[in-house]
Amino acid sequence: MSYVVETPVFSGPIDLLLHLVSTHELDILEIPLAPVVDAFVSLVVARSGEIAMDQLSDFLLTASILLEIKSKRLLPGPDDVEGDEEFVGWEQRDLLLARLLELRAYSAAADLFVGLLDHAALSVPRAYGFDDGFEVASPDLLASVTADKLLTAYLRATEERPEAQVDLYHVTIDSVTVADTVAELARLLPRSGVVSFRSLVKDLSERIEVIVHFLAVLELCKLGRLSIGQGQTFGDLDIMWLGDTPDEGHIKAGMLEVDDYDG
Repeated sequence: MSYVVETPVFSGPIDLLLHLVSTHELDILEIPLAPVVDAFVSLVVARSGEIAMDQLSDFLLTASILLEIKSKRLLPGPDDVEGDEEFVGWEQRDLLLARLLELRAYSAAADLFVGLLDHAALSVPRAYGFDDGFEVASPDLLASVTADKLLTAYLRATEERPEAQVDLYHVTIDSVTVADTVAELARLLPRSGVVSFRSLVKDLSERIEVIVHFLAVLELCKLGRLSIGQGQTFGDLDIMWLGDTPDEGHIKAGMLEVDDYDG
């Protein structure tokens, strides 16, 4: 526990006083340090042997830092010295103070464990077994089991299980390919003029067929065989064949052979 000081401008732990002075929240020149030191010396004399060594070292360290701060403020120096420069070189002392605070925390934790151990020592474990005549009766696990329940359990365990059926309704079978559709459109579109995509797929019933036709149109457009236009947003997609009509010799394996056909 930190030593509590009493001054005209501050009353509280001495380490808090050092913190307030270091952060410029209190002016060290307004704090008389001699009465603080005299009061602590009187306390040490009155309680000789009762004050822990860590409390003595904490007070000496904190008081020496306060005295050094005040002496530097009282001694004449250059006018251009910044306030923060007064604390240059105190890193090691700050590190020492931080370590002392850590040791104080460990000491408090050790005192807590000692208290817990002392409290646990008040508990006395039972040193003997069960009293005479005490019997441990295990529950009857078959108390509620009847012949009918056994029969029902046997029939349920031996009954024939239905075979698992795998539903394949979501599996799409490719009834038409993009290659076949490209070949079909290459034969159909040159003779149809300008045709909309809607009219091109109006007789199709399966969604996959519509998708394949759209991919085939995109393939032909990429090959430069189609011109695609749309008059307005979300309007019909107009398709127009570009070039001459290809002959059967340029359609192989269901795909339009572009390298030989120059349309």
